[in-house]
Amino acid sequence: MSPESTIVAGDTAWVLISTALVLIMVPGLACFYGGLARNRAVLNTMLMSFGALAVMSVFWVVVGYSLAFSPGSAWLGGLAWLGMQGVGATPNATYSASVPHVLFSSFQMMFAGITVALISGAVVERMRFTALLLFALLWGGLVYVPLAHWVWADGGWLRSLGALDFAGGTVVHISAGVAALILARMLGRRHDAGRTAILPHNVPMTLIGAGILWFGWFGFNAGSALAANGIAANAAITTHTAAAAGLLSWLLVDFIRTRHATAVGAPTGAVAGLVAITPAAGYVSPMSAIAIGCIGSVCAYAAIQLRARTSVDDALDVFACHGVSGIVGALATGVFATKLINKNGADGLLTGNVHLLGVQAVAVLATIAFVSVMTPAVVLMVNAVTTIRISLADELSGVDTSEHREEGYHAGGLSEFAGQAVSLGQRVVLPAHEIFGRTVTSVE
Repeated sequence: MSPESTIVAGDTAWVLISTALVLIMVPGLACFYGGLARNRAVLNTMLMSFGALAVMSVFWVVVGYSLAFSPGSAWLGGLAWLGMQGVGATPNATYSASVPHVLFSSFQMMFAGITVALISGAVVERMRFTALLLFALLWGGLVYVPLAHWVWADGGWLRSLGALDFAGGTVVHISAGVAALILARMLGRRHDAGRTAILPHNVPMTLIGAGILWFGWFGFNAGSALAANGIAANAAITTHTAAAAGLLSWLLVDFIRTRHATAVGAPTGAVAGLVAITPAAGYVSPMSAIAIGCIGSVCAYAAIQLRARTSVDDALDVFACHGVSGIVGALATGVFATKLINKNGADGLLTGNVHLLGVQAVAVLATIAFVSVMTPAVVLMVNAVTTIRISLADELSGVDTSEHREEGYHAGGLSEFAGQAVSLGQRVVLPAHEIFGRTVTSVE
């Protein structure tokens, strides 16, 4: 049988769709983060997500995929697939037995892109955009790629140890959450953090972003089955129920604590539930997913309250929502996993196998330790090349204006309509600027 004949049309179609679903999570994240930012930083906040995706996508094709997944050592892949050489329409039996190898690589590319984008939420209003792009490149190559190899690549040491991470609890969420906390601490606080209330400027945008993330997460998790099969179906329902449980548990805790159920809290709880179920989605039952979503959401809520009492300015609480919930999900996989759901997985603590929980704990600790060492090194490298933090004057004027010479919102007055500024209180004629065929003159 030729390699081409192993391609399954249904599996290929599903992974193609899942790749697009993960991609759409990036604009979803941009809206989620953008709505939580202040209006003077909305463009920068959103653009950081798109910039991180672009940098990681090009890097992935050139060398990232090869270092993450090609044959190598237990710690890092080799250069056999440099520039995607040998990665084509033929399936690779090790990773994608029923879909083209290039499609598997494309699917993994989206994971790499959104992981770095997640980190950006911690440094809203104070990191230079060019520094963020350089950080994305270096962090992606020195941190994300090795972690992906450890956990998902054939021969990776955590995979060989028996660690389970269905769709990125350790590789994506714990790594991004820990890196975000470290980056926020190293950059320092915004000048008015802790001195005045810093409120979201557009909560409806955040709700829409969360909805897009929820939608895209079906590709993120169910797509990780790499086939249109029962495991993908199970991952889909566990993903949804964990998100719903996370939203409800957050609202309940919020109501008990403040007597209000907030429109910012609800989507945050859903995202925390989605993060928590990510490593377990293909290994646990829907009932277990409800428990995981609840625990992940409540723990993230508690982490936000604790963080608020510290001097760390993790602007959008990336560590709480992704780091803490990711840790909960990775450990919960060691508790709730069962071979009744996925015969290629393992039984967890509830089915009598305490060993899996120990392996999951090792994976969590190894991820935290590695990211904690490498992220400061990357920050120092970036700062040696270019100033990483914007100046106080630029922060006060607004990062959108200082970094991009644009604003997210305009008043829509006559000056914009004419394409030239109009000074009130004196006669100003706008030569060669006509609106509906008439020269515009300001009011004296």
